[in-house]
Amino acid sequence: MAARSAPSCHLRLEWVYGYRGHQCRNNLYYTAAKEIVYFVAGVGVVYSPREHRQKFYRGHSDDIISLALHPERVLVATGQVGKEPYICIWDSYTVQTISVLKDVHTHGVACLAFDLDGQRLVSVGLDSKNAVCIWDWKRGKMLSMAPGHTDRIFDISWDLYQPNKLVSCGVKHIKFWSLCGNALTPKRGVFGKTGDLQTILCLACARDELTYSGALNGDIYVWKGINLIRTIQGAHTAGIFSMNACEEGFATGGRDGCIRLWDLTFKPITVIDLREADQGYKGLSVRSVCWRGDHILVGTQDSEIFEIVVHERNKPFLIMQGHCDGELWALAVHPTKPLAVTGSDDRSVRIWSLVDHALIARCNMEEPIRSAAVNVDGIHLALGMKDGSFTVLRVRDMTEVVHIKDRKEAIHELKYSPDGTYLAVGCNDSSVDIYGVAQRYKKFGECVGSLSFITHLDWSSDSRYLQTNDGNGKRLFYRMPGGKEVANKEEIKGVHWASWTCVSGLEVNGIWPKYSDVNDINSVDGNYIGQVLVTADDYGIIKLFRYPCLRKGAKFKKYIGHSAHVTNVRWSHDYQWVISIGGADHSVFQWKFIPERKLKDALHIAPQESLADSNSDESDSDLSDVPELDSEIEQETQLTYRRQVYKEDLPQLKEQYKEKQKSGTSKRRERAPGNSIRLHFVHGYRGYDCRSNLFYTQTGEIVYHVAAVGVVYNRQQNTQRFYLGHDDDILCLAMHPVRELVATGQVGRDPSIHIWDTETTKPLSILKGYHQYGVCAVDFSADGRRLASAGLDDGHTVVLWDWKRGERLSATRGSKDKIFVVKMNPYVPDKLMTAGIKHIKFWRRAGGGLIGRKGYVGTLGKNETMMSAVYGWTEEMAFSGTSTGDVCIWRDIFLVKTVKAHDGPVFSMHALEKGFVTGGKDGVVALWDDSFERCLKTYAIKRAALAPGSKGLLLEDNPSIRAISLGHGHILVGTKNGEILEVDKSGPITLLVQGHMEGEVWGLATHPYLPICATVSDDKTLRIWDLSPSHCMLAVRKLKKGGRCCCFSPDGKALAVGLNDGSFLMANADTLEDLVSFHHRKDIISDIRFSPGSGKYLAVASHDSFIDIYNVMSSKRVGICKGATSYITHVDWDIRGKLLQVNTGAKEQLFFEAPRGKKQTVPSGEAEKIVWASWTSVLGLCCEGIWPVIGEVMDITASCLTSDKTVLATGDDLGFVKLFRYPAKGKFGKFKRYVAHSTHVTNVRWTYDDSMLVTLGGADMSLMVWTNEMEGYREKRPCDSEESDIDSEEDGGYDSDVTRENEISYTIRALSTNIRPMFGIKPHLQQKEPSTDERQGVVRPPVSRAPPQPEKLQTNNVGKKKRPIEDLVLELVFGYRGRDCRNNVHYLNDGDDIIYHTASVGILHNVATGTQSFYQEHNDDILCLTVNQHPKFINIVATGQVGDSADMSATAPSVHIWDAVNKQTLSILRCYHSKGVCSVSFSATGKLLLSVGLDPEHTVTIWRWQEGARIASRAGHSQRIFVAEFRPDSDSQFVSVGVKHVKFWTLAGRALLSKKGLLSALEDARMQTMLAVAFGANNLTFTGTVSGDVCVWKDHVLCRIVARAHNGPVFAMYTTLRDGLIVTGGKERPSKEGGAVKLWDQELRRCRAFRLETGQASDCVRSVCRGKGKILVGTRNAEIIEVGEKNAACNVLVNGHVDGPVWGLATHPSRDFFLSAAEDGTVRLWDIADRKMLNKVNLGHAARTVCYSPEGDMVAIGMKNGEFIILLVSSLKIWGKKRDRRCAIHDIRISYCKDIPSFVIQMDFSADGRHLQVSTGCYKRHVYEVPSGKHLMDQAAIDRITWATWTSVLGDEVMGIWSRHAEKADVNCACVSHSGISLVTGDDFGMVKLFDFPCPEKFAKHKRFLGHSPHVTNIRFTSGDRHVISAGGDDCSLFVWKCVHMPH
Repeated sequence: MAARSAPSCHLRLEWVYGYRGHQCRNNLYYTAAKEIVYFVAGVGVVYSPREHRQKFYRGHSDDIISLALHPERVLVATGQVGKEPYICIWDSYTVQTISVLKDVHTHGVACLAFDLDGQRLVSVGLDSKNAVCIWDWKRGKMLSMAPGHTDRIFDISWDLYQPNKLVSCGVKHIKFWSLCGNALTPKRGVFGKTGDLQTILCLACARDELTYSGALNGDIYVWKGINLIRTIQGAHTAGIFSMNACEEGFATGGRDGCIRLWDLTFKPITVIDLREADQGYKGLSVRSVCWRGDHILVGTQDSEIFEIVVHERNKPFLIMQGHCDGELWALAVHPTKPLAVTGSDDRSVRIWSLVDHALIARCNMEEPIRSAAVNVDGIHLALGMKDGSFTVLRVRDMTEVVHIKDRKEAIHELKYSPDGTYLAVGCNDSSVDIYGVAQRYKKFGECVGSLSFITHLDWSSDSRYLQTNDGNGKRLFYRMPGGKEVANKEEIKGVHWASWTCVSGLEVNGIWPKYSDVNDINSVDGNYIGQVLVTADDYGIIKLFRYPCLRKGAKFKKYIGHSAHVTNVRWSHDYQWVISIGGADHSVFQWKFIPERKLKDALHIAPQESLADSNSDESDSDLSDVPELDSEIEQETQLTYRRQVYKEDLPQLKEQYKEKQKSGTSKRRERAPGNSIRLHFVHGYRGYDCRSNLFYTQTGEIVYHVAAVGVVYNRQQNTQRFYLGHDDDILCLAMHPVRELVATGQVGRDPSIHIWDTETTKPLSILKGYHQYGVCAVDFSADGRRLASAGLDDGHTVVLWDWKRGERLSATRGSKDKIFVVKMNPYVPDKLMTAGIKHIKFWRRAGGGLIGRKGYVGTLGKNETMMSAVYGWTEEMAFSGTSTGDVCIWRDIFLVKTVKAHDGPVFSMHALEKGFVTGGKDGVVALWDDSFERCLKTYAIKRAALAPGSKGLLLEDNPSIRAISLGHGHILVGTKNGEILEVDKSGPITLLVQGHMEGEVWGLATHPYLPICATVSDDKTLRIWDLSPSHCMLAVRKLKKGGRCCCFSPDGKALAVGLNDGSFLMANADTLEDLVSFHHRKDIISDIRFSPGSGKYLAVASHDSFIDIYNVMSSKRVGICKGATSYITHVDWDIRGKLLQVNTGAKEQLFFEAPRGKKQTVPSGEAEKIVWASWTSVLGLCCEGIWPVIGEVMDITASCLTSDKTVLATGDDLGFVKLFRYPAKGKFGKFKRYVAHSTHVTNVRWTYDDSMLVTLGGADMSLMVWTNEMEGYREKRPCDSEESDIDSEEDGGYDSDVTRENEISYTIRALSTNIRPMFGIKPHLQQKEPSTDERQGVVRPPVSRAPPQPEKLQTNNVGKKKRPIEDLVLELVFGYRGRDCRNNVHYLNDGDDIIYHTASVGILHNVATGTQSFYQEHNDDILCLTVNQHPKFINIVATGQVGDSADMSATAPSVHIWDAVNKQTLSILRCYHSKGVCSVSFSATGKLLLSVGLDPEHTVTIWRWQEGARIASRAGHSQRIFVAEFRPDSDSQFVSVGVKHVKFWTLAGRALLSKKGLLSALEDARMQTMLAVAFGANNLTFTGTVSGDVCVWKDHVLCRIVARAHNGPVFAMYTTLRDGLIVTGGKERPSKEGGAVKLWDQELRRCRAFRLETGQASDCVRSVCRGKGKILVGTRNAEIIEVGEKNAACNVLVNGHVDGPVWGLATHPSRDFFLSAAEDGTVRLWDIADRKMLNKVNLGHAARTVCYSPEGDMVAIGMKNGEFIILLVSSLKIWGKKRDRRCAIHDIRISYCKDIPSFVIQMDFSADGRHLQVSTGCYKRHVYEVPSGKHLMDQAAIDRITWATWTSVLGDEVMGIWSRHAEKADVNCACVSHSGISLVTGDDFGMVKLFDFPCPEKFAKHKRFLGHSPHVTNIRFTSGDRHVISAGGDDCSLFVWKCVHMPH
């Protein structure tokens, strides 16, 4: 039965024949050591041509497809394919992994490139978006990622001459990337007219922004910046696959088989044509070139590598070759020489020398080859072909002997008989033919028993029998040579087979896994002498088994390297080597066989490290020689920590159920109770399934965990402090080397690890996001900077963290079996070990991955289950404790020896200064010397040794020890029974803490007049606990069965206990001795209760739905209560002892009369009036409110009412203890909630005087004691509870502005649609009507005598020469976004400048001169702006913009951080906030940035903005967050405010912790919508509300309200850092004392109000900022005003329209003035030269259009309601008013037309005033005569009109302005310059475009200018074409662009 263990011999990869040339490029390089690096299949190869030696890198698990060489040429990066592909960076010298980059790409990694100094790596994925990803590869960290392109990317390269720039190319594109922050932004290369748009295959970057690229047609394209500047045509005659840059110049290689060398300026040097060379052939195609000095390496499509020496370039040297196209199936070995023969679908047969590692012969056949065999004498070689023929060659000279075709399907297998007389040929048509060799291969017989294709054949040694396998897995036998099938199996019994290559048969049963397809093992070959078998399968794995191998699922050793299918495998003739061939990878692998006897020497060649186990995958076949698992360990491995409901899911569940429950919550609910409870003491310690979780702190306190609580226990004072940050079971605990910090890991869907301080019990960091289900082991490194953790997911992930920064450094799948312990190496921070079920592994960090090697047991033993491990005195030494009681001693990864230490598992182990201490299941603590040579001392844990000061009693002798720790002269011991003991070095033992043992705890009773309680548990004990200061177990009694309930009699003398077998007993409460016992029921007794008063009756409820009533005195059963349909859960007596209230499992509430037990119906109204002696019921009207919103998935298990009947405590399935006000009527009552237990809280009880609440945890076996704090008492400490589930419906006030801001939806530019309701066909899609000439077929001569066509446009003599306009430069912007943004105006440079934003531009405005400069890098609307206040970051601004989905592409929402003075972008952060970023804030040091999103979760994210690294992110609130700001003195604390909430946040490591603001301290405080936030000293926070109040918070508790700080909502608040004064801004009507802006002292007690003299009916302030003596105010009316603090004088700095769109726009005929009219009902006159608004008129109605008269003295205004008004310019007085039309007037020209379909959008007069052209809403253009209004139809006549102005967007002359992307969006406006040769347009995408006029051809070329939000509504040239004015729709802003004319 030796097949149970893997064979002890070994294979070592010795040589790989081949090179991957297909589907890969640029994968062949010289290393610094002049070796050649390339890859084949899944192996990286380093080949030394000098020594003819290969080294292999085998860290990949699938095909490698990309390779990059580090600039220093030692390190190599390779990328692979696969579902979870990863990148390895490895050393080409040692072939060891340096770093692993994973978890980002899917499908595969297509390209890789290092940057100039080799610090960063870029990779491109094969996913649908071809993601481009940038890595800091040493740290294994992704820096940035972006979608690459919609089609394949073929090459990517860093620009080696410019930092942070890259270029990528691929199918029909080239892109130029820049990296800023975490944003990768592409610009597409512009092919222009210089070259055709085509696929670019490779590229190289050069100086001066030049990029050279090779195209599919063989040209080389040269780029400068992003523009194509020239092409080098015909560089190659077909596609250029590879381009390599070196010091001398460039080398290119192409599909034409040529290599060309170019100098540094890309002038040709020489051409090398490989097709013409000796070894060349037609169709040779170059895939990779590398030019290094005078050597050139060339890799070809057909798997060859050539080396060319430049000065002998006509003699290329072939240094490697392999098979190419198609699959490789045929393999045979020579019977006497070390030769292997292979044949492939590439039609070649090749003979390889296994000694020389070289190809020695090659011959090309007519057909693809599928099988091969060599005769025993080595003379003939038979080849089976795909077409059904076979050919026999002489091996000597490869000449043909015979060619026979008898079959039509492929010959898959052929073999010569051992005596050399016959050849058996197996075909895919299920037959085997037998041919005679000597008879010139005459056919002798055929075997036809199979029903499927023949896969394998074997001859018997005497050549009399043949066995076959077929595709069905059938094994058949035939007699030779006739081919008759052998029916009688007996005949075969004794046959000895000459070879064994069959996959089915008794001897090879074991090669099949237990459950497996019959076709996935492709080949087998048996080595009879070495008794080993080698197999090859479809997964690229070679396995070694023992032979024979009889039982399924045998053990093996496995070797990886091939990709996918290994098609064939054979031993060489002398069994020295194994040859394997890969189907798709075309490669031949040669493995050296190392038999057992040589293994010893070979092992010190370190085993190849690999990310996959290269050792055997132990299969789980019935292992007879593995010892039984220890019962405790077995129990533990069966524990599952999965939960039905995880606490993380509660918010979503609540939302789902809330939807259903909408109706039910209308009633006003009770407030939460005034009392609160505080955890006081916990009895219990988690020992039953955790180890090494008990330590001394620096100060001698003891830290451990139980349930969800971290406990710090002070043994001198017998008090406990608690860490309550976890929300589910803690499973592990580790101590920081400094002994002040602790790490604890918990259960959860996304479980977290908390690092907290034992003194303050505050969290320092929280790590999550990488484990699943739970964290079962943690350990700190020796320097305390790192932490390792192991998870409970299926792969038992191991993660290495930098815990302070909260960063994951590395991760890997640990093992498929559970890990019990993880330990960091104290000497080398990059090494660690894990141990667990049947394994121990030693790991080292490699970048983002960990590389593990299994401990090698050798002959010393078996792979045991390890329960504990520690490191020894050097980095090599390690010790582990096994489940059998041994200690294993390891050096490096090798087991050196084992020492017997304990009986039963060694659960805990600890290294001391000079030795070790171990603890085991046998209850013994042993001290050892430093090499485990001798045991120095043992301590047995026995009751006899217990010292008098113990806090309790030891239940049994020698309890199983689970944790040991030393310190302070003592040994600290934790046991499985939940006890913590302190062993003095001299022997006495003190018991410090204890809890129940394993099993659920349900029974709890508090004493009627003493502070003690009793508990009874499934662990078969009854215990009495003292709740007074001594906190200890007073008494314990063992029971014959577990119990579920207990109760004290009213006089406190007796104690009744209900047991699980249906019996119950009464015991003396003092001595716990039996008084009496009964056994009337079969099922669990679930509740037991004495009647009140004298305790005359005892009610006993059981799970079989009955309640028995006993008379205590007479000890007789006097009544039975029947009628419950389910088990009984709770029983309560009324105060008279006459009525029982009962709850059942079916949620019934029943009443029975005592003592007979008759069922009573009590109406619900009456039930309330009854006075109950106790209340533990969870049903009924009085406690309807205790059931949560998600009551369907969660049960309330217990409740208890205080004796004053005011507070009801409940316990539920999720581990929450809640307090409600009693009675809790109405659904979903408000409560206070406390988390400390993990899962079920099984019972809760108040003590007799309500001073304490005692709670029991079912599964966590802990008894928790809480002190009750009355209402007045709690000001001293903010409470820890969380308020209730559903937010109150009452809202503190309503304000239209707030509602509107909350409901606004932001469109992004790319998705904007037309602003006018247009219909019809777009002009560029309309069919053009032929002109009259064309209709009549008249062909006009090009030069005709007809008068010349008149000009299209009357030119207003602008200078003498017309100069076209070349560019527009933004000069002024009138507008400010105040309507829905806030806090977005700030001072810079000591108040000389202000900064604000509108549309998508950031504006720096000089207060003195009014000049403006702009930041224009945003590609969409800016929503928020903040300034960095730290002196180190002067003038640094952050702005956040709108975006669509968070896919990291260019349209994703982003935050830009930029320098306000020079407008340099310092960082761009692409966010995961979909929709947009609505708030940004810098931290106190200026290094962190906080951003808030508009996504449905309103995510809050913290960035380290300089690196572009996202530190932490979390859903902020379910409703809109308006503002979030860092505290001005903190880098970790910030506050967010929004719709009905305020939250106080702390950043801990990578986690964000939040606390809701608590209102309960103030009577009748309601949570209102909060709009603004400011800060004061001593942790004060001020929030402005929608009602005008300001709330003042201390920490997170509301401490007072400043009522009516403003009359309307407080929109803005500003904290001055200099002096702490606070400015508030709100919405107010101006009055004598009030003002919309107020300046307050630091505590918001006194204020001074400022009035804004704007003349508005009410002022609404949206932004405030305070500088030196000045307050800066931004208003809803788009004004920015500066207010002096001393004189309160107001100075308006910026004006703008309040509401858009701004439709009307007119420029003065001769001066630099212009008018604008907007929806806000104003017309404003602006002066460009003075940069200000000169005048404005309120018309009272929305205005649509304005126009100057030709002299400029009058203005006409068209209104939305159809009126038009004429004003005099000088005074802006109304001159006339008329109304002929009912609907909005869209356009006016000063100089009655009908049949106009649809609405009019533009009109233009002709120069002579006789015609009018009209554009309409259905994309039609009409021309009318003036003033008659006749419609002009003649196209020729229209073409002759000269127009005075041109503003139409329709007509042939402007066809080119319509873009390709205008499906949904329109061009809204256009204007031709006065010179008549330029045209500007504005469109719905917010772009201003500049064209030449006329532009009749479609999609004309243009320049684009961004800045506006979506919708540019109007655009005009000013007089003299000096400026262009554009008006915005959404942004209500006016942009003034300066025209740059071309020089003469």
